[in-house]
Amino acid sequence: MSAQNRAPRAQLRDDSGVAKYRHEALAVVLQVRPETDGFVLSVLLWQRGRDPYAGRWALPSGPVEVDERIGTSVRRHLATRVELAEVAHLEQLITVSTPNRDPFERTIGTAYLGLVPWTSDPDLPPEAAWWPVADLPDLAFDHDRLVRDGVARMQAKLSYTNIGFALAPAEFTMSQLRDAYEAALGHEISVTNLQRILTRRDQLAPTGESTRSGSRGGRPAKLFRFTRHELEITDPFAVLRPDAG
Repeated sequence: MSAQNRAPRAQLRDDSGVAKYRHEALAVVLQVRPETDGFVLSVLLWQRGRDPYAGRWALPSGPVEVDERIGTSVRRHLATRVELAEVAHLEQLITVSTPNRDPFERTIGTAYLGLVPWTSDPDLPPEAAWWPVADLPDLAFDHDRLVRDGVARMQAKLSYTNIGFALAPAEFTMSQLRDAYEAALGHEISVTNLQRILTRRDQLAPTGESTRSGSRGGRPAKLFRFTRHELEITDPFAVLRPDAG
């Protein structure tokens, strides 16, 4: 019998007949990472070292202990397994409960969405890596679905909340922010329209400072910041469409 089809390890009911099963916490951690050709929307993955799915890539995860909340469990697994401290935003994403999602035993999974600023570059162990969302490997369990759900949640919240603060550092140029939003949303946008929309929603403010001129000269670019760094609904019925043009 293969590892993937092995019989469940644990009994599914206690002595009184009440159902019992494992509950795991998972993290969909996204970052628009600066690469040679611009920003790339990426997700943090972990290569599994044991069955089921040994050698396959998966989301960081682990069991929820009997004395902790799920959110606490997510933070604990991130801190102990990938030493990721710069998560700017973390929120509950979805609970998945398909009975056979884990071929070893009945497991309920609760996933959280985490966002990391593009300036963050934490040290990762050899078995962890950032993978472009557009070019994922064959993921273990149902984690491909969870990545899609996380991306969809982030993209939706870019329309009606100020969640962009979690993708950006404390200060940035509008060109940098435009590039980050393009990577996150998956289409081209106008830097002028983006600045106008975010300013009108009171999400964006100039710092009064500018970048230094580079080695090639050129006019210094103005620096901006997000006005708040806690999630807020800024326009509940809006769809963010700062289209290029």
